[in-house]
This record gives sequence, C-alpha cells and structure tokens, in this order.
Amino acid sequence: MKLLLDTQILLWAAGQTDRLSAAARQLLNDPRNELLFSAASMWEIAIKNSLGREDFTVEPRLLRRGLLNNGYTELPVTSQHAVNIDGLPPLHKDPFDRLLLAQAVSEGITILTGDAEVARYAGPVRKV
Repeated sequence: MKLLLDTQILLWAAGQTDRLSAAARQLLNDPRNELLFSAASMWEIAIKNSLGREDFTVEPRLLRRGLLNNGYTELPVTSQHAVNIDGLPPLHKDPFDRLLLAQAVSEGITILTGDAEVARYAGPVRKV
C-alpha cells in the first residue's frame, strides 16, 4: 500500500519514533508499504524552520536526503494537486495539510496523520 506521511508523522518517523503510535510504527515498518513524503512537507518544514519554530528544528536538506536514502519516495506537487484543493470541504484551514489531502485524493494513496482535524476528511485518510 502507498502511504503519504503528513508532515508531523514524517518528522516523528525521521527523528522521534517514540512519538509514533504502535499502529503508525507497524505501518511504517511493513516492507509491503511504499512510504512517500510530499514536496509540500519539505516546503512547510523549510518555512517553519526558518521562522525558528521549535517543533521544526530539523535541517530540511538533511531530512530530505535521509528520507531518500532510507527508501522513501518523494511526491512532487503538481498543478492538478493544487486545483483539487477546491474539491475539499472546508474542515481544516492549514494550507499544507489541505495540499497533502489533495495529493492523496488525486493519486489514490492513503495519507497517514495524527491530526484529528485532518482525519475528519472522507477518503484515503488514516489516523494513526
């Protein structure tokens, strides 16, 4: 199964695995699953890191290289993803999360999230 990690799950998977739920760890460690990260997450991390956010202290270039070196697949942002945002109900205002959701819907892949607001969306969303 293809799994797109939302930004928080991605950060935890890369450096704070103790914060992941047992269900998340099981999905991430299952070799049958293809793990993806979005260019939108890298954008979010770079922005929030440059603003000095304490929960985004990771160096984005090192994170990206580490993810690729560990078998993750990068999902680029396309204009199709961007325009599909308008089809999402206004349940959540975070633009990064909305773009990740649009990517998951567009690509037919499951997004993993720990965010209860994101999990309210119908479609390929799994709260872990």
